[in-house]
Amino acid sequence: MDRTHRTIRLTTAQAIIRWLSNQFINIDGEQLRLCGGGFGIFGHGNVTCLGEALNSVRDELPLYRGQNEQSMGFAAAGYSKQWLRQRFMFCTASAGPGTSNLLTSAALAHANRLPMLLLCGDTYVTRLPDPVLQQMENFGDPTLGVNDAFKPVVRYWDRITHPAQIIQSLPNAIATMLDPADCGPAFLGLPQDVQGWAYDYPEIWFDKKVHRIRRQTPDAAEVAEAAALLKTARKPMIIAGGGVQYSRAVAELTEFAETHQIPVVETIAGRANLLSTHPLNIGPIGVTGSNSANAIAEQADVIVAVGTRLQDFTTGSWTAFSKEARFISINAARHDAAKHLSLPVVGDARLSLDALAAGVDGYAAPSTWVSEAQRHRAEWDAYVEENVAPGNRPNSYAMAIGVVNALCDTRDRVVAAAGGLPAEVTANWRTLEQGTVDVEFGFSCMGYEISGAWGARIAQTEREPEQDTIVFIGDGSYMMLNSDIYSSVLSQKKLIILVLDNGGFAVINKLQNNTGNDSFNNLISDCPTIPHPFAVDFEAHARAQGANAETVSNPAELGEAFKRAKAADKTSVICMKVDAYEGWTTEGHTWWECGTPHASDSESVRAAHEDWESSRPKQRKGV
Repeated sequence: MDRTHRTIRLTTAQAIIRWLSNQFINIDGEQLRLCGGGFGIFGHGNVTCLGEALNSVRDELPLYRGQNEQSMGFAAAGYSKQWLRQRFMFCTASAGPGTSNLLTSAALAHANRLPMLLLCGDTYVTRLPDPVLQQMENFGDPTLGVNDAFKPVVRYWDRITHPAQIIQSLPNAIATMLDPADCGPAFLGLPQDVQGWAYDYPEIWFDKKVHRIRRQTPDAAEVAEAAALLKTARKPMIIAGGGVQYSRAVAELTEFAETHQIPVVETIAGRANLLSTHPLNIGPIGVTGSNSANAIAEQADVIVAVGTRLQDFTTGSWTAFSKEARFISINAARHDAAKHLSLPVVGDARLSLDALAAGVDGYAAPSTWVSEAQRHRAEWDAYVEENVAPGNRPNSYAMAIGVVNALCDTRDRVVAAAGGLPAEVTANWRTLEQGTVDVEFGFSCMGYEISGAWGARIAQTEREPEQDTIVFIGDGSYMMLNSDIYSSVLSQKKLIILVLDNGGFAVINKLQNNTGNDSFNNLISDCPTIPHPFAVDFEAHARAQGANAETVSNPAELGEAFKRAKAADKTSVICMKVDAYEGWTTEGHTWWECGTPHASDSESVRAAHEDWESSRPKQRKGV
């Protein structure tokens, strides 16, 4: 029989896993499996069929046992970030609450444009045993279940109701996850009965396939229009976003900036595009940015935004720029490229920068503009130097960041996600190597820090096992999700975790106070329902999960503890108390739109509202 007509009889679950194990991608001349494996917690919705299939390929697609489905999704996101979206992990969860726990992590991956494959249990297609354990019944629509809730937070969604459907659905899911414009999580609902149904699949469908990520060539007319505008600029500026790294276009961005002498500022996702010492790196921009970047943003007349979705923390809710400034937005996604009346250049960042460079050949920004930008950056560097230095003052996030920054290796990866630490890392971290900072502020999800770092560490050990993954986490995020300390110990994927304890949700308490409100329900000491506050023993808790752990009282002790953690062969947790009120980075912030009460009995709330609204006239109006 001709091979094109040969079939192989497999269950739906077996076929999914066999097909996944035969998908590859070429990265830097090396063929690697596109799917690096998965994270799984088994239940009655996935253990019997999908579990059986995964057990047969445990070497090709390693399955990491999670402690919580949400944290598994965060780990998959961290893995994808570390691989610059070139590889992904799957997550599998049982029907019902196991799967619904993945909703938050799917939303995180969607907001951050990260590939992740969700293989989730679903209720029986036949409906013969309905209603089953953990089924969410909808009286008016029996086809509607909890898995339908994923539709707004994934880029591709399908419910497999027949074994043959995966022949179309799986390639479509992969194509979505690898698309630079539509990249994000893909969801496959796998009914418990369908997982075990057998089908005669075409043998050639399982042949090895080597994928590539598309580089979209920009439209020549769009490039020409952007070049014509840029050549008129007297005070140009580049905003470098995370898409620069995902396009592997850091070298092209650097060359473009150097050739045309254009100052560069970085978004939160774009941190570590340029080294902190690069003369054209003027600092991070926006709400959690630097005085230097925000100073030139106010004056810039033409702004080239590369690989950024121009989120409000970047734009200061669109108050960071002159209303007369013109934007050129280079982005693989049309939706992002067209924001705020930008001249769009829809295309791959590397190809678009090369094309734009050819269009502005001979152009360079005035030297006076570059000198002014560099003067602002020098002033900012001096502020950061003082801000992170230990001194006769309370412990702060910035001090801890300064200690680690001075002692870590250049290729160590730094992870932060929610609370006050993303702002403090963004403002105070001095980049030692490109692509070494992960500040998850797309969804700003508490609990991502440790789990995302675990996923990043799994990826890191595949290429740079000698480097470390370092986590900055507050006590609030730690209490929300910490079980992947245990995961990292079990899987021997070492992390260095700094738990900086300020007694609750201190950054939100700061926002509460800054808007005229009294402290209420954020710091443990300010919760009226807690009659006897006490501090958690984070050291003992981390030790109970198998990690090395110690508590330090000041930055000097932190430095010595960090050295011990670097030398250790397993996860280390270092705990230090920091002040909830003092030591915040007070410079570098743009305005941020925050809903404040338009009416209140409190004089301080009314005054804060008026003060907040006084900056609104600077806000650009756009689409």
